[in-house]
Amino acid sequence: MLYHFSEDDRIKIFIPKEKQNRPDFPAVVWAIDEEHEFTYYFPRDCPRIVLRRDEMTTDQQMQLFFNNTTANIIVTVESDWYTRISNQTMFRYSFKDEGFELFDKTAGYYISHQAVKPKTVQIYGDLIERLIQRGIELRFTTNLYPLREAILASNFKGFGIHRFNNAKNNNSLS
Repeated sequence: MLYHFSEDDRIKIFIPKEKQNRPDFPAVVWAIDEEHEFTYYFPRDCPRIVLRRDEMTTDQQMQLFFNNTTANIIVTVESDWYTRISNQTMFRYSFKDEGFELFDKTAGYYISHQAVKPKTVQIYGDLIERLIQRGIELRFTTNLYPLREAILASNFKGFGIHRFNNAKNNNSLS
């Protein structure tokens, strides 16, 4: 099964559409696998950084990004989003795998060039609790820029940066 998360519970069919941040990419329907679905346990526009350690994570990267934790996955969001995350209800649409092709194995993204009708839709509340139950460490920070800059200055590859255009301006650092 593949999934799509939305704040809208009335979607009857998913029509391929272009992504605003990928104007040169064809219109598609996006889906995610179950292993990576936690990256969408957030309001749609919530900026977040996902760090994932694996056997390729070096000792230096462990010190930089995973110091003082046993978690294999850390999601960091800005503190201003706490209440919205706590109160958010998401809807998980389920799709059959047929008609989808793997787009990004690391992120668990799949795409379909055809319209897709969901099999089911489930209500997902208590998003913070869902993250905790999966063993994911959720961190809050006043500003995501320092973490982003540290990641980009390193050779660490086990990260995802989502909706960063909605992060606080770097000039808001105190």
